[in-house]
Parts: sequence; structure tokens; C-alpha cells
Amino acid sequence: MATGNQPGMEAAGGPAACYRELSQFPAITRAALGAAAGGQTFLLYTECSRPDLPRRRLLRFSRHYSVRRTDGGGLAASGTALSAGIHNQLLSQDSPTGQHRAVLSRCPRQGHELLEVWDSGGRSHSVDLTALGKHGEVYTEGPFACLAWSQSETRLLYVAEKGRPKHRPPCPWDVPRAARSTEEDEDEEGEQFLYHEDWGEALSTRSVPILCVLDLESSSLSVLEGIPEHLSPGQALWSPGDRGVVFVGWWHEPFRLGLNACSNRRSEIFHLDLSSGCCELLSAENGAACSPRLSPDGQRLLYLEGAVGGPHRQCLRLCMLTWQTRQTVTVLDVVQEPTEGEHSTVGRAGCCQGAETLPSQMPTTPSALAQHSAPLVAFAGLYTEVLPPRCWAADSRRAVLSTPQRSRTDLLLVDTEAATVTNLTAGSPEGCWELLTLQWDLLVATCSAPHHPPSLVVAVLPPAGQELPLRWVPVEDTPTVPGVTWKTLTVRPSCSGQSPAAHDTQDFEALLLSPLDGTAPHPLIVCPHGGPHAVFDARWRPSMAALCRLGFAVLLGECWGARGCVVLCPTGDMAPTAPISPVNYRGSLGFGQASISSLLSRVGEQDVADTQLAVEQALHSEPLDPHRLALLAGSHGAFIALHLLIREPERYQACALRGPVSNLPALLGTSDIPDWRYTSLGLPYSFERVPRAEEVATMLLRSPIAQAAQVRTPVLLCVGARDRRVSPTQALELYRLLRARGVPARLLWYPEGGHALTGVETEADVFKNCARWLLQHLGQPRQDRTGQHSP
Repeated sequence: MATGNQPGMEAAGGPAACYRELSQFPAITRAALGAAAGGQTFLLYTECSRPDLPRRRLLRFSRHYSVRRTDGGGLAASGTALSAGIHNQLLSQDSPTGQHRAVLSRCPRQGHELLEVWDSGGRSHSVDLTALGKHGEVYTEGPFACLAWSQSETRLLYVAEKGRPKHRPPCPWDVPRAARSTEEDEDEEGEQFLYHEDWGEALSTRSVPILCVLDLESSSLSVLEGIPEHLSPGQALWSPGDRGVVFVGWWHEPFRLGLNACSNRRSEIFHLDLSSGCCELLSAENGAACSPRLSPDGQRLLYLEGAVGGPHRQCLRLCMLTWQTRQTVTVLDVVQEPTEGEHSTVGRAGCCQGAETLPSQMPTTPSALAQHSAPLVAFAGLYTEVLPPRCWAADSRRAVLSTPQRSRTDLLLVDTEAATVTNLTAGSPEGCWELLTLQWDLLVATCSAPHHPPSLVVAVLPPAGQELPLRWVPVEDTPTVPGVTWKTLTVRPSCSGQSPAAHDTQDFEALLLSPLDGTAPHPLIVCPHGGPHAVFDARWRPSMAALCRLGFAVLLGECWGARGCVVLCPTGDMAPTAPISPVNYRGSLGFGQASISSLLSRVGEQDVADTQLAVEQALHSEPLDPHRLALLAGSHGAFIALHLLIREPERYQACALRGPVSNLPALLGTSDIPDWRYTSLGLPYSFERVPRAEEVATMLLRSPIAQAAQVRTPVLLCVGARDRRVSPTQALELYRLLRARGVPARLLWYPEGGHALTGVETEADVFKNCARWLLQHLGQPRQDRTGQHSP
């Protein structure tokens, strides 16, 4: 169990005040290193963000540090300047030498996109991309986006939307001399209202991406040709010697399926030779490849690859291509079930292929380093869909990445020659580690825990075979939040039948966050995650910490042996009114592909049973109030929550849902991922498939709407009008049915909201309303003798 017990952060006021206080800790979104003269001192640049609630926007700023190698082989870090605000910036990238920085920004007056280059002497280049008219908006986020420097540092590569001709307004025929030529009319006839496909949820403005190159020496902009028309390119980088471009090509024929949070779409790695115009396939045909990363010596290309179709997120394999020979090998394969000895041994680093003990070192205070021994663990597979932009060590042999491992997200070091994995952070008290950059064998990372906001740390990567223990040095250390404690619960399903299948006996985990006010028993908020193939790791989430600070417990769940879906409860989902119990049922990421696959054909059954089992165990083993339970969930998690309300109408006193899935067959024609409706029931999918009557009937029987008459619990519904994944009409249909039957129900409709209901103002409003709803139906928190809120 980890606890936060530093004084000085009392919750002043109610849920809104507590949320406002805890949301002020910044998230570190990017880092870059620059080497100073002599190679012993490095300049560290970071970009951070946090909500600016009064102004209803995201506050972005930069920080600068100096990192120096010490005589003993360690590091010393210090801040070198005050934080500086970042305004109108859309994207930035440092050159390979760190001498230049490319910045894409938007002019606040005209709305034009400007691409500028800065160096030690100030701004050296500025190009108005919009004025050139070669393309539409530049892609600044999402799966396609990139901004890549050539090795010569004279050209920049990026992705933008293909330009479309602007249609003129209708001609006022009754005005003299207003008529246009017949040729213009014929060219535009029938085109003005032509439907253009896009890539679905969160990508509604992304339709036809193109690769663009800006030549800084000539200030010329060109659109690359030679990419097959059936491919949508993205994630591009320069090939060795700047002779070509490596990119990911997503197939968009016969039509586009939603790409956000879907690693199962057909995509392959290609090389476009700039001299010949030849486009060469580098990865396996008919695969789902992504995230190519070239080694420092230009000889090896690392990338991730999964299967096409099936679960929308999955365990991926790590592949490596030797550039000269074009030979590809699988460095790390898909892990079906993590077992000791399944892979080769990983020295004393443990975590992978042989699973030995994993000692790890990290700072617990700014002035001390403490060693933590990790338990005996096995490598659980790779689940990240994006490798760090700079993940290679200087030897071009080892790479570092972060990925879920059970209820944690750890840093793994992969030796591409030995095909072994070393867990660099297992056993540390922080449950989530993310690599920001690896340059000159200096690791820059963030670490956090449910009671500990993100801290910025650095470490030297030792030579191969000597990686552990790492000595992490804090650069920006944040204090733990008092009044919060957390631990991991292991849940084992009961065996069913004489010879239970493997998925029937897999354990799963739940993270339990509890207040330290000593006023138990606490009410419990249960949070089954969405996805369903997702992960809820032990990272910092302001909303969950706010719940504990207000006197409530929070339960987050993960699958053990088949990483139970860790609950994905965005800030706006967490209402500060009771212990929240996000449950990671079997089918979640992080514990093997077999666990993910076990949920197929069993949605609405296995996930619901696992969630309820986790609740029963928590009530049995922890000081929780069994008469004050609530549900808080979104998307597929809301689907589970509704099933729980139907199964036990009197069990839960309140329920708050975001973007709920309630009517499965209705999603066939309204969701950007109609394939999931078939896959979830264990049925094959094809683009030309037409639903059969018996399949629609099966979907309806698995849908909560079919039995919604059993619901008695007050329900709050929060939906985004622009949700492309789960149509908001699902919530509207449910809302009307509940109201007609006299069940207390409230519907919040966010006109600009998507499926995730993101944005500073939206997240804060969802949190506030969920908190009020749960407080109303679970009871107001009371104050103990210390002044802390307690239910």
C-alpha cells in the first residue's frame, strides 16, 4: 500500500473547490535535450499544460533545466529560467542536433498556419502555409500527425489535409451581369454537396491526409507524389541519407472505419524513394503496423504490428527491419498468457521472457534514492500503440518504451539483438512511468501514482547488461497529496464447470483508493471502464484524488493474467461522492492476448460478472458501506453499469453515465466502428456484411435497453452531441424510457462534445454535475474532527 501523508493541502470547500485545487498540477507533455559544449551539460526543455478553469481553457507553458553529469557517473539537475507561456502553438519539434526548433502556430488574427524555425539567434525562417494554398489544415494530433526534421536539418516533413476547391455561393440570377460561365457551372455541378468520408470519432476533420515537405533553403513547399491512392499516409520520417520517406499507410477502401483507439485497422509501413518515386512495402502484407522509429545509425527500423480485425485494441508484436537487407525479425511476439519461463531470461532485471526478480531504483525525495525490490513477474506483452519519438539508445541496439504491465505502466528496455526485456521501473512506489525522450543515453521520464502528481525525473542509461539499478534523479518533484491511500486488490473468479476454460480461472486486479480520515465505513463508487479493451493503471488522476480528499473511496480494477480492463475514467467522469471502484474485468489490456480474446462473445456477461465480483470482494475485505453504493462509468463501462442496475435493482443508490451504450443493434448504422458490434458477439465482420435477423435479435437481447424496465436507480446521463462512436440518441432513448416509468433521470447534452467529453469547461462541468448527483442520492458528506469531508 502506498500513502500520501504530507500536510498542508486541506480541501477548502466542496467538490468544485477540491477539483480546482487538485487540477492545478501540470501534465508534462513533451521534452527535448540539447547538448552544451563539452558534452557534460545538457539543456532540458519541457512543455507542460494544466486547466485554466477561470478562463475555461488549457494553460500551456515551457520550463527549462540544466542537467549535468557528475564525477561519480550520476546526474545533477537544476532549473535555469522561469516558466514561459506558450501561445497559439500547435506543434513543435527539435532538430537532431538540438540547434533548431520548428514551431507550427496559428495566427490569432487571420487564422493562418505559420511554420517557423528558431535557433540561438532568434527566428530564422517563417512560412505562411495557408497563404501558399498547397493544402488544408496541418495535422497536429492523432494517429497521422508528425513533424520530422531531415538529417541535414534543411527540410521539414509533415502531414496535412488535402486541399479542396472552394465552392462559390449560388449565383443571383436576377442580378444583371452576375451569371458565371457555362464551363464553371459544369465543373461544379453536383460537387457542392458531395459526401466526404472521415476517420470517425475525434477525427471528423481528417479525411485525405497528404505528405508535405518544406525546403528551408529555398522556402519552397511541395506535396509528395507516388503514394498509392488507396492509402492514407501518416507518422512519416526521413529514411537514411534523406533519400526517401518512411510512412504508415492506412487502407481506406472500400470505406473508412473509425481509427481512434483502434489498433486493428489495416496499415503497413512503406518507403517512398524521392528520386525514383517508387513506393516500397516494408512491413508484412495485410497487417496493422504503426509507429516506425529509425535507429541513430540508420541501420534498423523498429515498429509495432498487430492483427487486422478482431478486438479493437490488442497485444502487439515489436518488429525490426534491417535497412540494408530489408530483412524483418520479430523482436517481441504477442504474449497470450504471461507465464514465467515463456521467454528467455532477462538477467536480474526480471519482467519478461524468463521473469526474474526486478529490483529498481527511483527517488522518493529530492535528496535521496531508495531501492525497491520488485516481485517475481513475467513480461505481459506490449499494449502501447505509440513508441516514444526518441526511444533508441546510442548503441542502436537497445530501445526503451512504456507499456501497461498488469495494473502498472512501466518502462521496459528491449535488447533487439538478444530479444530480451528488462523492466526498469518494476517495484517502484509510482505506478505509472512514461518516457519523454532518450538522447545521448539520458532518459527523461515522468512518474506518478494515484496519490502523487507527475514528477519529472532523469537517469543515465548504463551499458548493455548493466542497466539495473537505475539511479533516477528528480528534476521537478511534486508532493504527494495528503489524505489518500491506495492498494491493489486481486480478484479470482470462481471456477465454472468440471473443466473450466483458461479464461474462467484468470485473476484480475482492482485499485482501491481510500481516504485516511478514519471515518469508515465509506460509501463505494464502482467504475467499470469503457473500451472494453482498455487499461486503468495506477497513475495520477485529479478527479479520483478529489474523491478521496472529500472522504470517499475509489475502486479501480485490472485483470491479472489477462489484464482486466483498467478503468478509463477521464477527469470529467469522476464525481467526488463515494469510494470509486473502477473495475478492470477480464478483457482489459496488460495481461495477455488470451484475456482480451476471452471477452469476445461474452460481453454483457463476463464483464458484468467480473465487476460485481470485484465489488463483493471489496465490500468483504475493506471498511466500506454496503448500503451506499453508486456506479460511475462511460461508454462500454456504462453498458456494464446498466446491466448491474438491471440485475440488482435495489443494490445501487445512484448512477452517473457518460456516452452510454444501451442499444447494440442501433449502433450498426450510427457508430464509426460497426465492426465491433459483430466482433463483440464472436461473429466475423466484412465490409459488405448485411445484418441478419437472428444477429440483430441477439444484439438486442444483450442490450440493457431491452430490460430497462427493471431499472429503479436514479440515473444521470452526460452525452456529447458530436459523439461519433456511440450516438447520443442512445442516451436520449434511455432517458425517455426512464422518465416514462417514473425513474429519476437527468440528461446533460453538450453541443460540442464528442465521445470522451474532453475540454476544460466540459470536463469541469461533467465532474460538478456527477458530484451533485451522487451527493444528492448517497447523502451529503459530513466533516470529521480534522475538518476533512467524510461520507
